[in-house]
Amino acid sequence: MKLHTLRPAKGATHKEGKRLGRGEGSGKGGTAARGHKGAGSRSGTSTKRGFEGGQMPLYRRIPKFGFKSLNRVEFVPVNIDRLQKLADEKGLSTITIQTFIDNGFVSKNDVIKVLGRGELKTALQVQAHAFSATAIKAIEAAGGKAETI
Repeated sequence: MKLHTLRPAKGATHKEGKRLGRGEGSGKGGTAARGHKGAGSRSGTSTKRGFEGGQMPLYRRIPKFGFKSLNRVEFVPVNIDRLQKLADEKGLSTITIQTFIDNGFVSKNDVIKVLGRGELKTALQVQAHAFSATAIKAIEAAGGKAETI
């Protein structure tokens, strides 16, 4: 190691560039790299996010689609094949809202809808907030009961 090879540790120094507005000889005097006139040349200026210099901003140019009602009810879907798997693993004959919560299917404030994907071989009593027509048909065909809360 020699004196001419010494360097500061990486990240220890920060090159700040030229000081602005300190005379013409510095190369950044006069307008201090802000250009001539206009809002950007004044102190205290800032532009809002997405500002495009007066051009119509992108978020206003792109068309908006659809509508979401404030009063919509968003169901958490649970399919029949998952009910069958749950009944096989836990040996259940009745599946309630609390059963769904305890097994991590939904959280306590979710609204559950049972859908008809899969096959049901066990007679189950199922409680949920809503059922699809195919789910009701499948549950009753297996000798179970679909109870809407």
